Amino acid sequence: MTENPNDLDQPEERLPRRVIGTPPPRGEMSVLGAPAQRGERPAPEGVKYPDPATARRGERIASLLFLVAFLAGVGFVVSYVVFQVGTIDKTATSNFALGGTLTVALLSLAAGIVVWVRLIMPKYSLVQERHTMAAPPSVRDEVSATFVQGANESGFVKHKLLRRTLLLASAPLGLLPLVLLKDLGPLPGTTLRHTVWKKGRRLIVEGTAEPIRAADFNSPGGILSVVPQGYENDLNALAKATLILIKFRPEDIKSGTKLNWTYDSIVAYSKICTHVGCPAALYEQTTHHILCPCHQSTFDAADGAKVIFGPAARPLPQLPIGVDGEGYLIAQSDFDVPVGPSFWERGDAEAEARGHA
Repeated sequence: MTENPNDLDQPEERLPRRVIGTPPPRGEMSVLGAPAQRGERPAPEGVKYPDPATARRGERIASLLFLVAFLAGVGFVVSYVVFQVGTIDKTATSNFALGGTLTVALLSLAAGIVVWVRLIMPKYSLVQERHTMAAPPSVRDEVSATFVQGANESGFVKHKLLRRTLLLASAPLGLLPLVLLKDLGPLPGTTLRHTVWKKGRRLIVEGTAEPIRAADFNSPGGILSVVPQGYENDLNALAKATLILIKFRPEDIKSGTKLNWTYDSIVAYSKICTHVGCPAALYEQTTHHILCPCHQSTFDAADGAKVIFGPAARPLPQLPIGVDGEGYLIAQSDFDVPVGPSFWERGDAEAEARGHA
């Protein structure tokens, strides 16, 4: 057998590549490996196919909903980047934008699938017969053929606009968890060791932002929730720097309290419980006990806020305070130990040790 020399000069014929999401050429296999079913055919008993006009209308509606889901998913990512947190108002705006876009994306995707099922896929009125679990090969073949038939009847292959917009709508939803991974870092390092308190920073009342004159805070047993001036709306700063301010009678203060860190029998303690960080703000005036409502850790405010009950492992840190030239209470420095849960202190110390290594 001889070869035609002209055949060697002809380039090898290649089939064009098919783009993902497009149907196969006429005569090829369907997406599930069975011959594609084309053309009109009589509906089996108990099956009602939608008319072509209804199917086309359903395709347009579902495709529009899938497009809305895609735009909402993109809007979620944009909102995460644009709307930053840090204050109560900014956090509320961010939560509204993220929640709104994610809700629209999920609802639009779900609504599009419902429209697809209701207007495009056929309606079945079937009776399922019981049979043994070990089905014979003929039954398995019938089930496989029914599955393939249902897949073809769903219109996924036939309605390309529906298929492409569904894939488009699903694409950003898979990326949304990756965007949220940003909130897992960076590691705090040694930042938990320090707060925004420093020498000369005024103490102001939480909520009203009014500075506090020592002469006005003169009723023994009085208590105030206090924040640093200039940071009253900074949630990250307040998570570590919020104080409770207590006025004592001089004779009530015990040896555990650092007297040179008080002013006129006024003592400032961290409001962050040293157990898991809940606000320890319940105060019993007669016993001078500070109670954390989360796990009932109890601290003796008159004795350096030492732990007298509960799971907390160390006292509430005391902040050194004084007054400025106008008589307003101010901080003399930052806390000398980390505030908040004890595991913060351990993790912070380990991080600092690695930094010096």
